[in-house]
Amino acid sequence: MIRTANRLRARVTIAIPVFAIALFGSSALAEQQDGGAQADPHAKHRQMAGHGSAAAGDMMRMEIPIAKMVTQDSEPVDLRLDVVSDRIVVLDFIYTTCTTVCPVLTAIMSQVNGQLAERIGNDVILVSMTVDPKRDTPARLKKYSSNFRTDDGWLWLTGDKPIVDGVLRKLGAYTANFEDHPAMILVGDGRTGQWSRFVGFPDADAIVDKVEQLTVARRAGAANGG
Repeated sequence: MIRTANRLRARVTIAIPVFAIALFGSSALAEQQDGGAQADPHAKHRQMAGHGSAAAGDMMRMEIPIAKMVTQDSEPVDLRLDVVSDRIVVLDFIYTTCTTVCPVLTAIMSQVNGQLAERIGNDVILVSMTVDPKRDTPARLKKYSSNFRTDDGWLWLTGDKPIVDGVLRKLGAYTANFEDHPAMILVGDGRTGQWSRFVGFPDADAIVDKVEQLTVARRAGAANGG
């Protein structure tokens, strides 16, 4: 079962984007010093990182698959039944060796975590799913996530590669080369199956606004007997 966070607190989030930018900058500098001897494996990610805005698609219905995964604490969970359940979910896709897009996405998630504060781990949950399950073990995700002051309301998921790849396909995040995965954040309601897809780098405020819209829709549905 998933532990709920009972001691959530507001956090200063400014340092996280600085960390992400510093990480990106230091990596680029190292590659320039290397003389460009090797092709840049993050070329597509760098191209995405150059576009700071995000496009949010219309609301869509999406069924979360039943899939056995593992958290950063080596806790086995079912994606649909244990993680999403009937919660409102903010979900992104990362891998721990990424030095461009993923730290930026995680910085956005960290800001959302701070803004939603005590709701995280209760009716709202944050999920970061690896696209590189072969290397991203629970221990590795645990170490990576520690850089972002996460708590029990923010899960980091990995698992067997065939299972993870199947989930990524269902969610529209699979690429044959995981390094080319799209910069994307999904926001949805596990109870209603309504989801929105943000492609690029949305402001944390846009993500929080979408969570609030889903919350209002829930209340309206409950008031109407839905």
